[in-house]
Amino acid sequence: MSQQAANTVLMIRPVQFRMNEQTAVNNYYQKRLEGLTPANVNQKAQEEFDGFVERLRSVGVNVVVVDDTKESDTPDSIFPNNWISFHDNAEVVLYPMFAENRRLERREDILDILEEKGFKINEINDYTSAEEDNIFLEGTGSMIIDRENAKVYAALSPRADEELIIEFCEDNDMHPVIFEAYQTVDGKRLPIYHTNVMMSIAETFAVICGDSIDDKQERKLVVNSLKEDGKEIIYITEDQVNHFAGNMLQVEGKDEQLYMVMSTQAYESLTDAQIKAIEKHCAILHAPLYTIEACGGGSARCMLAEVFLPQE
Repeated sequence: MSQQAANTVLMIRPVQFRMNEQTAVNNYYQKRLEGLTPANVNQKAQEEFDGFVERLRSVGVNVVVVDDTKESDTPDSIFPNNWISFHDNAEVVLYPMFAENRRLERREDILDILEEKGFKINEINDYTSAEEDNIFLEGTGSMIIDRENAKVYAALSPRADEELIIEFCEDNDMHPVIFEAYQTVDGKRLPIYHTNVMMSIAETFAVICGDSIDDKQERKLVVNSLKEDGKEIIYITEDQVNHFAGNMLQVEGKDEQLYMVMSTQAYESLTDAQIKAIEKHCAILHAPLYTIEACGGGSARCMLAEVFLPQE
């Protein structure tokens, strides 16, 4: 397994997926789909989910699928990377979540399932008590982790607290690269809710929407940090971000082959030159996720919690 790309991912199959009212307050990518009942929306999301899992498995990615439960109201459970991350030192990290109903997604039995599959968990680092102070940090949605270079890129937002980002970096011996990223909503510049919709870091390259970092000094800081680590930078536009082109993740399949994973909507928004630039580094894998993107306001990357845990 490469340091940056996991060959195992955890995915949560939805049972009551819908547009989450509690996250829509600052996730401006969410939309209400007219003419569809909640049951229709959930069924379409399940079909997209199953198709995505099949695509990943077809290239040799190890996908651990866990079904959501109906015990609590968890419409966003399909996005597990916000509440949990798994690290190669056998550590699991639990994160404080902005929306109260998303806090119900945290399930201990998921750790048991991974341990049963031979993954080693030695320690749980739990930041969730920060919720009591209305302080949030939503996992690898809020933070883009460059594992090889021990850096964390994070755009500040109501879901990414600066002090908590710094605490995470200190706990994990990483260097924080903190900035502000914006999108235009009804003519106003508002903070992007998660860093991973405007930026992705792969082994040898990075995809980033430079235009969303309004402060030129901050933009320079981010770009220089990526360049000094030898990453080729592939720029995307704000319009492409609106099609989830920033929400990509590099994973490892069979024979250590690397894939840049994204939705079909994201792929179709890319130019030929951008596709060529990515394919110089690795293959592209995409799947249709239109319902999940519209109602959930997240895409392919948000659905994948990378499992870097060592195996017994």
